[in-house]
Amino acid sequence: MAKRVLVVEDNELNLKLFCDLLRAHDYVAEPVRDGREAVERARDFAPDLIIMDIQMPHVTGYELILQLKADGGLQQIPVMAVTAYSGREDEERIRGAGAESYVAKPISLMRFMDAVQSLI
Repeated sequence: MAKRVLVVEDNELNLKLFCDLLRAHDYVAEPVRDGREAVERARDFAPDLIIMDIQMPHVTGYELILQLKADGGLQQIPVMAVTAYSGREDEERIRGAGAESYVAKPISLMRFMDAVQSLI
């Protein structure tokens, strides 16, 4: 059975790229454009992995990670942050919020897929 990945990204081009890349590797990718919908969609979709941008309008990726990790039904789902924040302190903050993985933008497609495969 194909693994399911929820992709939370407000940038339409990045969202399409990530979903297309995942689908090309036989994953079921579910796009979410607005972070305010992410937790509910995660409950409905039951993903094996959540890939999330950090800098989004309305709700930040940090806030979403904290919400996901506080939810008993979702806290075990690994989170991979994909972000333009690439400093050491940024990575520590993202991991401190609960993300299991961190990939800096611009992404390397091979590194992106390696990170996905290591979490699923």
